Amino acid sequence: MKPKNSSIIIALLSFALLISFSCGPKQAYNSPAGYDLNQPEKFNMPDDLTEISGIAFNKGNAATLYSEEDEDGRVYHLKLGDKSAKFTRFKKSGDFEDIAICNGQVVMLQSKGRLYTFPVTATDSDEISNVKKFENLLTEGEYEGIAADEKNNNIYVLCKHCNIDKTSKNTSGFIFKLLPDGSLQNSGRFEINVKHITEQANEEKINFHPSAIALNPRTNEWYVLSSVNKLLVVLNDNFKVKQVFHLNPRYFPQPEGMTFDNQNNLYISNEGDKIEPGNVLKFKYSGK
Repeated sequence: MKPKNSSIIIALLSFALLISFSCGPKQAYNSPAGYDLNQPEKFNMPDDLTEISGIAFNKGNAATLYSEEDEDGRVYHLKLGDKSAKFTRFKKSGDFEDIAICNGQVVMLQSKGRLYTFPVTATDSDEISNVKKFENLLTEGEYEGIAADEKNNNIYVLCKHCNIDKTSKNTSGFIFKLLPDGSLQNSGRFEINVKHITEQANEEKINFHPSAIALNPRTNEWYVLSSVNKLLVVLNDNFKVKQVFHLNPRYFPQPEGMTFDNQNNLYISNEGDKIEPGNVLKFKYSGK
């Protein structure tokens, strides 16, 4: 009888141990004030946008989402939930990483630091001919994030990995004045202190590689997204780190783009793969 009882006891202990592991504490994923990053409304993208990167609205109007993907010089436009997307070609090809729309002008960011501008009204056509190209405004490096401040006609471009930065200490950004004809003029620089991100993320060391930047129109805070680090960083209007949030990989497998609409809702895009489509997640502003 003893061996049998021993087997039963061992089995019961093993089962209890298994339950304790499965029911153990899980990592908490907190959210910025007014949003719940654990309750997204998910919109799968058409096949053309499997590799969706940047996203933007014209004057915050969520009726039409403007976006691009990594392979082609195209601006896509669709209503969230559509099964297909229309596009306008502005360049034959190129590794484009982000898009911003500012007072009637579309600004496209190429990964190597080239910028392209054209009127948003031109996206009604199949192809755009009046495109302005800017090759030498940015320092040498890799770029993925661009954002617009329409109140001040400014465009902000953030390094992902620039030669002038040490990514464990600081990340540089550049400011340009957007003129009515789509021209860009140097207007200053800014810097994000990566050590402050590391401290608030409770990490020993972070090599910060941002993939998107957006201006919260309600608070004037800057939201910076890092796909590699799975982080959302909130900064004040002078780019000082206020809060750092870890992102749940269940919802954010590869977050590449970010924007707000004129109702203060937050949108984050995820690049897809051969199995999963690209998507855009909407986080409704709660007013709290």
